[in-house]
Amino acid sequence: MTLDWKSEYKKLLAGVVVFGVCFALPIEWPRFNKAIFESLALIKWYAQEHVLLCLVPAFFIAGAIGVFVSQASVMRYLGPKAPKVLAYGVASVSGTILAVCSCTVLPLFAGIWRMGAGLGPACTFLYSGPAINVLAIILTARILGLDIGVARAVGAVFFGVIIGVIVQLIYRKEEAAKAEAADMMPVPEIGRPLWQTILYFASMIGILVFANWGKPDQTSGFWFVIWNSKWTITSVSAVALAVFLAMWFEVEWWKLALVAVATLGAWSVAGSIVTPELRTWLHAEHAPLHAMIPFVTACIGLSIVLGSRQDEAGEWFNQTWSFAKLITPLLLGGVLVAGLLLGRPGEEGLIPNKWVTGLVGGNSIQANLFASVFGAFMYFATLTEVPILQGLIGSGMGKGPALALLLSGPALSLPSMLVIRSVLGTGKTVVFVSLVIALSTIAGLLFGAIS
Repeated sequence: MTLDWKSEYKKLLAGVVVFGVCFALPIEWPRFNKAIFESLALIKWYAQEHVLLCLVPAFFIAGAIGVFVSQASVMRYLGPKAPKVLAYGVASVSGTILAVCSCTVLPLFAGIWRMGAGLGPACTFLYSGPAINVLAIILTARILGLDIGVARAVGAVFFGVIIGVIVQLIYRKEEAAKAEAADMMPVPEIGRPLWQTILYFASMIGILVFANWGKPDQTSGFWFVIWNSKWTITSVSAVALAVFLAMWFEVEWWKLALVAVATLGAWSVAGSIVTPELRTWLHAEHAPLHAMIPFVTACIGLSIVLGSRQDEAGEWFNQTWSFAKLITPLLLGGVLVAGLLLGRPGEEGLIPNKWVTGLVGGNSIQANLFASVFGAFMYFATLTEVPILQGLIGSGMGKGPALALLLSGPALSLPSMLVIRSVLGTGKTVVFVSLVIALSTIAGLLFGAIS
């Protein structure tokens, strides 16, 4: 049998590359070994701090968007023919409510995109979700200065809209065809009142937001009270979700009650098994292990309850699972690569930190461009970009490049780029990333010139 080399050459090329990498692995090079450690350390940190309490709720919300939010509603507010002020206004302020990072926003973005949101508003949401984080902007103003905090807030709002509008214009023919196809679709029947859907989503957003509420610097005041009550508020949101599932989605109440009992039992057990010795063994000094155990119990129980159903509640679980399968491998792979190249915050990967510091001094085009590119590929969890920048500014980083990194970093990362490509395709992803980098660079230049 003759081989078809046209279809096999890619496999051959991939095999040659893999063999070449294995053949030349620089295992005797200390920096390479350190970079491998940093890569594994970063993905461990990501798993402890973000997967369970951030991504899992986001998957459930994204799945719910695909099932319980009608396509007509998405098209009305975010679709290609939606009023532009309304569409971009809704998309651009979403981050003030969600307070998510560049990776957590991806399932939500994929959900509204699948439901027919216009490319422009969807890209605005994709950028603004992690960029317009109220807590991060407040922290920026407090630590890095009021001028940078205000510039970050203004830049994030306007950039979200500008990026969306430009992407929409570039692909206007494709969007016009999408709008025409939407006009041919039958109007779906309304399954339940809008207020029920709003409360249902509010309960899930409450779980996502308050489970990840960060500890404030002060030990008193409103924000400290919220943080001190975060698990109570999260639990109330979870109970509300269970009540809504029983009342409006006809999920058997006794099954939900069993999940609740198991969760309470897991909470009680977690209090006794999460010891300082366990934290030391896992190197998880700051991970909320006492909450993760009951949280995982609740998620497994809810998945068992929903997974066997054939109605819309079962479809909700199926959609959630499809998002998890699509996004999780790409995110974890991207985190590994980012850790290998850039290391964890405060640590080095293959690329030395002194190179980065030396390239972001002053206010040149090169410094701002490098800061934008570095921020776009580096992974920043919510709020971590501020202390990192504090250290870089102390090492000589200019204010312009600092703002450029603040505008590109939280909105993008190498892991998020891989997922965006799987949703939008290579061309649209390149356009989106290029716009973020270009606009961040321009903003850094302008801010550096006037500050």
